Amino acid sequence: MICAQALEAYGLRALGIGERLLPQADITLCQQVVLIGSGMIWNVYFGILALGFGFVFAVALAVAKASPTRALRKPAEWFIFIFRGSPLFIQFFMAYEAFVMLPRIGFEFTLLGVDIAAETRWFARAWLGALIVLFLNTSAYTAEIFYGALRAVPKGDLEAADAFGLSGWKKFRRITFPTTMRLAWPAYTNEAIFLFHATALVFFSSFPAFQQRGDALYYANYFADRTFNPFVPYPIVAIYFVILTLGIIWGFAVINRRLNRHLPNAERQRLRIRPQVIR
Repeated sequence: MICAQALEAYGLRALGIGERLLPQADITLCQQVVLIGSGMIWNVYFGILALGFGFVFAVALAVAKASPTRALRKPAEWFIFIFRGSPLFIQFFMAYEAFVMLPRIGFEFTLLGVDIAAETRWFARAWLGALIVLFLNTSAYTAEIFYGALRAVPKGDLEAADAFGLSGWKKFRRITFPTTMRLAWPAYTNEAIFLFHATALVFFSSFPAFQQRGDALYYANYFADRTFNPFVPYPIVAIYFVILTLGIIWGFAVINRRLNRHLPNAERQRLRIRPQVIR
């Protein structure tokens, strides 16, 4: 099977489009590159959604942790402490066991007079259950980054905002939040890189892939078992993640330049990428 045929047959195999059966014999390099690349769709899916939803939740957590109100501050502090204090791998297992205990047939409830039937069986699948774990984990780490940047906002900026009559939401939106993002962005870039790397742990978690629609490591492990040669599929996965990391660095650098566009070139804070090996 030439590479064009492999791309046509397995290019979207991870999404259930194309050949249903995986290669059984005479596995070629093209098949491995295409199928592992197909699995990377799920890694990107986990990373983008967890990062997007986690960003919004992290901002709320950081603001709550900085709040003088104890009822807001303490829950945020405990949430951040628990998810930063426990290994991500353990969180996967704990979440899976919790989701499995949910009723398999779902449950019904009434909202504003409307009967709603909620399915729960999908929580035990990787595409939803693992995504929730990654979302909660990155929210905690990102919230701590944003909290530190929030506390580092220069008092002079806040006093100037008060002098101009800005207060409340307007002050936060126009002064506090942009400055916080500018200060936190280099560290947040490293968190984003780690999050995408952490999506590889989904394969080792208890969450099963639905109908063999696994991530990149799922197909790499399959090829390693079939060919008895792990030195081809696993380096392919590594190369894909290196390319993905370069894309993340480029995208975040563009946003970083946008956040610092008002500063002279000599004073702009440049990104220093320090990916975390373990968490």
